Amino acid sequence: MKKHIIILVFLISTSLNLAAQANVYVSGTVKDAKGEALIGVSITIKDVPGMGTVTDLDGHYKLKMEPYHTLVFTYIGYETKEVLVKDQHTVNIIMKEAAANALNEVVVTGMGTQKKLTVTGAVTNVDIAQLKQYSTSNLSNALAGNVPGIIAMQTSGQPGQNTSEFWVRGISTFGANSSAYILVDGAERNSIDDINIEDIASFTVLKDASATAIYGSKGANGVILITTKHGQAGKVNISAKIESSYNARTITPKFVDGITYANLINEANVTRNKGVVYQPEELALIRSGLDPDIYPNVDWEKVILKPGAGSYRANINMSGGGSTARYYISIAYTDDQGMFKTDRILRKDYDTNADAKRWNYRVNTDVNLTKTTLVSVGVSGSLQMQNSPGLGNAANGNYNLWGELFGYNALLTPVVYSNGYIPAMGTGDPNNPTVMMNPWVESTQTGYNEIWINNIQTNINLDQNLDFITKGLHFVGRFGYNTDNQNEIDRHRWPELWKALNRNSTTGQINWQHLKDASDMVQTSGSIGDRYDFVDLLLSWDHSFAKLHNTGVTMRYTQDERMNSNAQNIGSDIRNGVAKRNEGLAGRFTYNYALRYFFDFNFGYTGSENFAPGHRWGFFPAFSGAWNIGEEKFVKKHIKWIDLFKIRYSHGKVGNDNLGDNNRFPYLYTISGSTTGYNWGTSDYTHWFGGTHYTQMASPYVTWEIATKNDLGTDISFFDGHFSATLDYFSEKRTGIYMVRNFLPEITGLESAPSANVGSVSLKGFDGNFAFKEKVGMVGVTFRGNMTYSKNKVLNEDEENQVYAYQYLSGYRVNQQRGLIALGLFKDYDDIRNSPKQQFGVVQPGDIKYKDINGDGVVDGNDQVAIGATSTPSLIYGLGASVTWNGFDFNFQFQGAGKSTFPIMGKCVWAFSANQWGNIYQGLVDNRWILSIIHI
Repeated sequence: MKKHIIILVFLISTSLNLAAQANVYVSGTVKDAKGEALIGVSITIKDVPGMGTVTDLDGHYKLKMEPYHTLVFTYIGYETKEVLVKDQHTVNIIMKEAAANALNEVVVTGMGTQKKLTVTGAVTNVDIAQLKQYSTSNLSNALAGNVPGIIAMQTSGQPGQNTSEFWVRGISTFGANSSAYILVDGAERNSIDDINIEDIASFTVLKDASATAIYGSKGANGVILITTKHGQAGKVNISAKIESSYNARTITPKFVDGITYANLINEANVTRNKGVVYQPEELALIRSGLDPDIYPNVDWEKVILKPGAGSYRANINMSGGGSTARYYISIAYTDDQGMFKTDRILRKDYDTNADAKRWNYRVNTDVNLTKTTLVSVGVSGSLQMQNSPGLGNAANGNYNLWGELFGYNALLTPVVYSNGYIPAMGTGDPNNPTVMMNPWVESTQTGYNEIWINNIQTNINLDQNLDFITKGLHFVGRFGYNTDNQNEIDRHRWPELWKALNRNSTTGQINWQHLKDASDMVQTSGSIGDRYDFVDLLLSWDHSFAKLHNTGVTMRYTQDERMNSNAQNIGSDIRNGVAKRNEGLAGRFTYNYALRYFFDFNFGYTGSENFAPGHRWGFFPAFSGAWNIGEEKFVKKHIKWIDLFKIRYSHGKVGNDNLGDNNRFPYLYTISGSTTGYNWGTSDYTHWFGGTHYTQMASPYVTWEIATKNDLGTDISFFDGHFSATLDYFSEKRTGIYMVRNFLPEITGLESAPSANVGSVSLKGFDGNFAFKEKVGMVGVTFRGNMTYSKNKVLNEDEENQVYAYQYLSGYRVNQQRGLIALGLFKDYDDIRNSPKQQFGVVQPGDIKYKDINGDGVVDGNDQVAIGATSTPSLIYGLGASVTWNGFDFNFQFQGAGKSTFPIMGKCVWAFSANQWGNIYQGLVDNRWILSIIHI
């Protein structure tokens, strides 16, 4: 009995001793090889999620932990170091500066994170620090020429709408949606432009089938993955940043002044054997400017536009916490001022400029519930206000102010008449009061618009280490809810408008025409929005055996739904009250031997309730493999300057189930009882027979587009990372593009043809980037560059039979521009008589001579062929360099685009064809054809 008591006491004593050792404080200092303290070194406990701290201003740290765990020290630009802590309480570390190579670079993929060395797909890890160097409020504007694989184009400079459209490896469909699938912290987003760039921790572009197959029917257009920052254990870290930039106006077309315009219209009339419009004495008044009410000469660009405008950005964030809980909090403000000049004389009570303001906020919190369980909660959002002139904002669809600016010549009206009357052009007919205000009136006297856009994103993540079941097993669960809303308030008014007709020949006074009475401010408003919620569950297992074989298995389940009130008038149609729902199962199997030979298999099995039962689910597989030549024994022994030389290939299928907001349940018929009914036997839809009829024919077999993708690429890193490059050749065939059929026999009587998955497009191209880095003493130099080239071709657009082969859309680019081919100008009447007849009115010497493509002796619409390229560039490239010295950073970046064509159209080209209001582009005037003698 006594023996048993002694043993029991010993066991209790041992247990108490072990309990006392369960948690110890470890402290120390982290320095570099020169003995300088390193600030902000991340110190974590291996295999214990969320536990860690950072070094302070003196390089010191202190951490509470269990003994016999490994501390991991990481710092940007230095080699990671691991130290096993047994019973010591002090651990001092000397960190070695890392060679600038890609071996340890970590990238975010759809299934988590992995080292770039093991990636077999086409994945680009975007350098956030480089994007921050651009003075832009919208993230999409920084992508072109910076990210290989991204084709981007900015089409507006108006604040709030000055975002860029971008496509991953170009456009490979003419269907409803060609945009990339965007995920921010696992939640689907429609745009990246309302994200505060200071909050971004990683930005990854997934480009090939191997990388996007797990997204199934949503991954065909490429995927953008963005993760945001989280706090680190340690002292409170507060960072504040204020930026100010000046945005100079882009180069705009130069238009002719008033006297040039008057001479040109006289010249045009003489050429057409008509009388002149402006007599010599009138030309003298225009030239002298002595009668600006009747003979104005206004440079509208100078009147309306400033040379540039300011942009201001402020951001403050705070992070910190301890081993149990950590936080990251940020607030940001952006103010983009407009370039329109505002009127402070007649309009003092409101602002008519085109400007935008945005407020961003984010709170990310991490809590360790246990040693193996981490819960993260994130709340973020933005509020944006856009202001614009009453008649000049592209968002409300009323007027295009830029179009009016370029379509209003210098002679039409003054800015304001000398007596204060506000000018306009028009008929003054009370039954048809058509008026055209000058650009200054439109932009300053017609009211103003406000658009308020707000969004809120919430998410909860559960990260569970399951090593207690089997080593390498890991579970992640994500749950989120997002909401977006837009409210538009339009406040429009009409000023009293007048037109100066002429001067009384006796009194010299102006004869006025009253065109329109003034109206009070009228307000209209509307709102749109959507909500989105999702569940994302991921289970992964990584295992190594025999030291050389590394395997991984990941399974993922997703479910989401979205209710969009933008395109759905809820209540008028039962279909519009049903949220769009998707569900999916995805998997990945990876294997590599000695980090030398790699094989991955990925799949997505996704479903959409938008399709008919029996056609809702699709299987999208992809495989990829890679050979890291740099790990071969011969190379490691004899070619030691090779760090990484990896060749990879992938092949697979991905889908696109986005048919557009207006294609809800396309497998159903829609029926109407309107009076139009059927149109029997006529193609002009003028002979209707009333009655109940189909307005939408059912497409029972409709499904998603399928993209079959191939990618052959290489990743290299030489000379300890001083030179690195990536190059990919890719090809894709997109089939099953959803479109309205072009074959509709007239005997059906239907008002529209049914839709089906019949379109197809092919795409080929390449993308790549390189970087050269060198550091000598305190000076660091980097040269970098990237390029993306992508060209598509329509294979099938379900076209009707054409008379000539060149009239088919197939064989040409998506959105290929078409027109007549100009051979030059007609020299004289003999040239006209000896040329094919131009079917565009009376032809005279100096007119454009077009090519008769089909050889039928006339030039008409049948001679239009594919000309130029498309407005979307096929080539995007960028070159840059940076020099660092003693804490200073000097950068430059050059970006370019090519292989795109923009037509010159509109009033500035057709100034004299239909009216005398349009402006004239100076480039059309220079070197024009002129009669040898013109008598005026």
